[in-house]
Amino acid sequence: MKTMMTMERMNMPGTMMGGAPGMMAMPAMNMMMIPRCTMKMEKCTDGMKMMCTSDDAMAVGMLQNLCDMLAGSMMSCCMMNNGMMMACFNMTMGMCKADMMKNGVTITCTSGDEQCCKMIQECCDCMMAMMKCGCSCCLCLNNMPVCCCTL
Repeated sequence: MKTMMTMERMNMPGTMMGGAPGMMAMPAMNMMMIPRCTMKMEKCTDGMKMMCTSDDAMAVGMLQNLCDMLAGSMMSCCMMNNGMMMACFNMTMGMCKADMMKNGVTITCTSGDEQCCKMIQECCDCMMAMMKCGCSCCLCLNNMPVCCCTL
């Protein structure tokens, strides 16, 4: 399936378990398939708008279901390059909401506060610049990867 990507999620707390002194337990691995989408970002009047779209109906359905289940959660965007996180933007300065489209999801992050709106728009500029340079964006809701996007 070309439009899905495997993301590795490790349990950070509790990786050390009781046992023989000096012995470390292997961390628990938790793998999840997430949809791969195309993302467009743009600044709007009160913040920014992201459109995550795909031509694959299964990827769209999974993306929409994840956004629906995690509605109202904190949104973050992790900019990745060669499997390494280059930057992470936690959009706590505004209200983020997801609207379903026929071929994906539109996520809008807005704020009524002038300075918070400016921060959201600057984050948008930085993320767009990083994606133009080859980074991919891992969109997370409540620290759960929802989709992995490229330009």
